[in-house]
Amino acid sequence: MGTPLGDFIRAKRDSTQPESLGLPDHGRRRSPGLRRSDLAVRAGISVEYLTRLEQGRDRNPSVAVVNALADALSLDPSERNHLRYLAKITGGECSAHSQPAPPRHDVRPSVRETLRLLEPGIAMVTNRLGDVLDRTSGYELVMDGSGLLDAAAPNLTRYVFTHPRARTFFADWGDVADEQAFDLWLGPSVEISEWFTAELAPVAGPDFTQRLNRHVVPQRGVLRLNHPSGCELRLLRETLELSADGQQLVVFLPADDRTAEVVDRLRVPPQGVLRAIS
Repeated sequence: MGTPLGDFIRAKRDSTQPESLGLPDHGRRRSPGLRRSDLAVRAGISVEYLTRLEQGRDRNPSVAVVNALADALSLDPSERNHLRYLAKITGGECSAHSQPAPPRHDVRPSVRETLRLLEPGIAMVTNRLGDVLDRTSGYELVMDGSGLLDAAAPNLTRYVFTHPRARTFFADWGDVADEQAFDLWLGPSVEISEWFTAELAPVAGPDFTQRLNRHVVPQRGVLRLNHPSGCELRLLRETLELSADGQQLVVFLPADDRTAEVVDRLRVPPQGVLRAIS
């Protein structure tokens, strides 16, 4: 049985072309990407040991080996951090002897006050599982008509992979799907992520499970939404990590003047509609 660490190494090896590392092209290969022998030589380890790592038969590589593999695969900083994280959880160092705490669903009062101060901006509080725990009225306006907030307990990951409107609402659905799948690995514990996977996988299908096991480190570029109003919104995202809570405060900012104008229009109620004033 494989491990997250082995899956990631194999996925990166398969997606790395020898020419990109200055290695000769040996002609047709049975599998795409970098040969196992080439990676082993670059990392200074044996092919047998690399095979054991990829197949999950060795779960405790040293820090030196992990760093050597990162160098050999020319990983960028985000990918290096993910490789180290996977080495840690694969080695069983993540609270293996204690029952993991479930992810928090309550939002601290000071965080709620921060959201209030961000009004009428576009912001939400979420966790690595994708639960939308709190949001501003601006976020509700932008997501209105998408179907995300129709659920009693909105979950962005479940929405992306199972809701019929998601693939249309997110102009770059594949990128967003990669982000949501990747974030499950960064949840409060592997056990919680596995529990959530067991709940989601039966209804999300192979699109979800394949992305989860590919370990694609997302770039998190401009978020493009096909808003039900007929306009495309382009939003930048700034994320504040609430590490103690296992949550994130995400603020969405218009990426261009056109998006800013559309968001301003969304905030103005249509003529003829009465608005309650307290």
